[in-house]
This record gives sequence, C-alpha cells and structure tokens, in this order.
Amino acid sequence: MSMPLQKLVLFGSVVAGGSCTLIYYLIQKAFSRASYYQSALEQLHSRPEALEALGPPLSVHYLHLTDRYNFVDIADAQLKIPVSGSKSEGHLYVSSSRDAPFKRWHLQEVFLQLKDGQQIPVFKRSAENGDEGKED
Repeated sequence: MSMPLQKLVLFGSVVAGGSCTLIYYLIQKAFSRASYYQSALEQLHSRPEALEALGPPLSVHYLHLTDRYNFVDIADAQLKIPVSGSKSEGHLYVSSSRDAPFKRWHLQEVFLQLKDGQQIPVFKRSAENGDEGKED
C-alpha cells in the first residue's frame, strides 16, 4: 500500500521540524554545560551590583545561535548570554580562552551590558601575572 503524497509530505515535514527542534535544544544544552558559560554565570552571581541592576529573580535565556558575536573554536570562546531580572534586562558578554585543545578554559573578561546601555564590569583577568581575579 502506498502512502498518498500529501501524507508523505506532512510526515516528512513533521520529522524535519522535530529534528531541527531537537538539534537546537541539544546545542543550547551543550553551551549551557560548558565551563566558560558556567564560570561566567558564577561570576555574575558573585557581583551584587550587577544582580541589583537586573533585579531578582535572575533569568538566563537561550543564546541566539544566529548572533555572530557567539563564537567558539578550539582555543577561544566568545558568548553573548541574554539575562533579565525584575528591573532590567541585558546581555552578559563573555570572553574565554585556553592554551591548547582539551586544556582548561580561562575567563578573560565578563561584563554585563544593560538594555539602557549601562555596562557593569563583572570579571577581568589580571594581565601582569595571568591570575584570575575580580575587577574592582
């Protein structure tokens, strides 16, 4: 028994749409589990002035995968993480690098840019000795 063409097209569309949704979800999950992503959020949670500017509760949203700022390769990662709170919303800009493949990621800089244009420094790696530390 052959399936009518309309049913075949409908079935194929549902399968393709479901596959795209699943792939999008898996990519988002992979980003959210990465150490450079988690470290940046830890730094944000440790900065009371950034949390106060956003307002409680803090919500972290999915990355816009089509945004050209979001970039990860073997040695560098650069993300623009959408965040919001009860007072404001904005993006957490993250820059991270590592010395070689399969080595540990090190945050270089993290800052919060609010919708109104205000920038709040969250973290900057010190240049003189390479140690990680909060920006004062």
